[in-house]
Amino acid sequence: MSRRLARELIFQILFQIDIGHMPWQEAVKNTLNEHRPAGAESRFVEEVVRGIVSDCRGLDDVISRISNEWTLSRMAGTDRSILRLAAYELLYRNDIPAEVSVNEAVELAKKYGEEDSGRFVNGILGALIKKYHLGKAENTRPEDS
Repeated sequence: MSRRLARELIFQILFQIDIGHMPWQEAVKNTLNEHRPAGAESRFVEEVVRGIVSDCRGLDDVISRISNEWTLSRMAGTDRSILRLAAYELLYRNDIPAEVSVNEAVELAKKYGEEDSGRFVNGILGALIKKYHLGKAENTRPEDS
């Protein structure tokens, strides 16, 4: 399994948590049992989901500040889950290039979202990168701004 497929599983888990109000551990367990990714991918999925869940309020705050005309509750559940995943990667995973996180998020939005989801997700993430100077040596984190 590739990181691309792992991100797809992460998105599915986040969507189950958000829309289905499923406990995150149960969503992870069910998804991993169903898809049976290799050890490294399984650890990546669980690690990223745990990170997103543990800082969901902070991620939501960052997304809300960037998407000033769109409240989280107005966003499609698919877009909201994709944005949480990508924002987490952009802000907390230095091992993943910003371009990769954005590209993967846009592809997920095109596959699972509505007609304009790809553009919407791309715009929000572009603004996030610009605001926090991500992808550059002088990265700042939301609490630094």
